[in-house]
Amino acid sequence: MTLGHDLGPNAPLIGKPGSRGKLITPALVLDLDALEHNIAAMQAFARSKNVTLRPHVKTHKSVEVARRQLAAGAIGFSAATLGEARALVAAGLPGVLITSPIVPTAKIEALIALNRKATDLMVVADHPSNLAALEAAASSAGTPLGVVIDLDVGLQRTGADSVQSALALARQIISSRHLRLRGIQGYAGHLQHVISAAERRQASNEALASLGVLHDQIRALGSDATIVSGGGTGTYDIDSDGGVLTELQVGSYVFMDVQYVQVEPTTPAGWRFKPALFVQASVISASHPGHVTIDAGLKCFATDGPVPDVCRGAPPNTTYKFMGDEHGRLVFARPEDRLPLGAVVECFVPHCDPTVNLHDLYHVVRGEVLVDIWPVDARGDH
Repeated sequence: MTLGHDLGPNAPLIGKPGSRGKLITPALVLDLDALEHNIAAMQAFARSKNVTLRPHVKTHKSVEVARRQLAAGAIGFSAATLGEARALVAAGLPGVLITSPIVPTAKIEALIALNRKATDLMVVADHPSNLAALEAAASSAGTPLGVVIDLDVGLQRTGADSVQSALALARQIISSRHLRLRGIQGYAGHLQHVISAAERRQASNEALASLGVLHDQIRALGSDATIVSGGGTGTYDIDSDGGVLTELQVGSYVFMDVQYVQVEPTTPAGWRFKPALFVQASVISASHPGHVTIDAGLKCFATDGPVPDVCRGAPPNTTYKFMGDEHGRLVFARPEDRLPLGAVVECFVPHCDPTVNLHDLYHVVRGEVLVDIWPVDARGDH
């Protein structure tokens, strides 16, 4: 059991038979069997391809999940924010790569302070002025800072705009006194949900080609930087075959979501990973034919993609519709379908990362038993 945190109103149910169906709702539910399967499956795949895993904690924001990934064989972690990195370092977890540039002066100061406490902390950069600021701060602290160059591979979110721009950054780092060039990063986030497996494969291979060129040119400078980091759950088995990446930054595989199961897998066997994350809700109004209202709405689910998938406790083919901040509608497929007041349902989450960030706690279940409650440690921490 997680200690030192408020485990919420469902804590008395831990360990009791049938407790999964008795939660005070809405509640974020994590299937421990599926989580363990997913962590093991991705780690086994990475070993088979001779790549390492630096899984992205932006998905789960959880020290407990990260510990399980590390125990399975991860070499470290990717973090989208300084806050996520801070939570990992506070828990004694090593090898954190912050995958978004840290630019504001106050955040750079916090980064340098964190670097003093961390084991093998790294940060990406994509601009010479940011490198200059990092060098000045590291110099004042007298502590070297590991830097990974971020190359844009088509997403146009962060990253140097060309191989030549990135190579200039490499030269700047190599010539600095307190920055250490650790490698390069390229994330094709715009390709993770391309539905067609063939189109996704072609586009991802094209996107990562420039990363391979950059790596070769940095090696020609005499650098011993070895990290080539990137990839995601949608392209993990494509990128690992490309011969460019040395490590994968996969995140969503631990939970999966509706967005990813709608994407065509690359093999007939389908996805290696099981749905693990759900929101449990209760029927709070059943006054109208054809539908009922549940207590899970906009404040429980991500809204940037498909709707939640009603997967447990409701008649077949029941669908979900957002009905406001605190409410959702379950629409029945047949006129005779009913659900009584108080009925408990579960919905597979539409997009796992932002859904997690709407909740304080994971209600961890094994079968029909609530076995633990874990905090979402880095929720809202930027």
